[in-house]
Amino acid sequence: MPTPNDAARQASVVAHMPDGFMRNAQGHLVPLDLVKPVDQERDRLVRELVQIAQDLNSKLVEAKGKIFGDVAAFAELSAEQYGVKRGGQKGNITLHTFDAAYKLQLATADTITFDERLQAAQALVDACIKDWAQGSRPEIIALVQQAFQTDKEGKLNVGKILALRRLEITDPRWLDAMKAIGDSIQVIGTKQYIRFYKRVGQSDRYEAIPLDMVAV
Repeated sequence: MPTPNDAARQASVVAHMPDGFMRNAQGHLVPLDLVKPVDQERDRLVRELVQIAQDLNSKLVEAKGKIFGDVAAFAELSAEQYGVKRGGQKGNITLHTFDAAYKLQLATADTITFDERLQAAQALVDACIKDWAQGSRPEIIALVQQAFQTDKEGKLNVGKILALRRLEITDPRWLDAMKAIGDSIQVIGTKQYIRFYKRVGQSDRYEAIPLDMVAV
């Protein structure tokens, strides 16, 4: 997202653009008669559409602040009826309209990573796989092996690793590995998400109101 300083610098550059010139990617001024009409039109189109995108971004930032603030204030007001005071970003919230035609869901999710103890867990898991290779179901072995693989950016899939703890395996080494995974979990941040839904007719189903441009 452009910062206010970036916007100020850009505005300064545009303000000092001499008539009859365009600035190229290297920052050089080029006379308009040396810039092809299609290049001028492309520049105009992109600037026009970027301005629309920046306006939408500003409105989304403003709306996000209002939405989260209003939901938090309502939750606080509701809790006060029972002598309870909420604090911080706690739990998930679902709010319905009186006729149940619409609902919103605010979800709080932790950002999770693992510390060095995950390597100990992986070593124990590898030892189990080595012993099980002849007698275990191949899909279980594949699931376990894939859990510790990283993506193109070198990041681990948290969901796959945590899913290992749901497997009902009683090998002592496996149990030690699952304990090491649990001990290695580090919560490094918390994010809040909000989604809006519209009821489908008179059913108990709801469809999301898309805010993602790709989903519209």
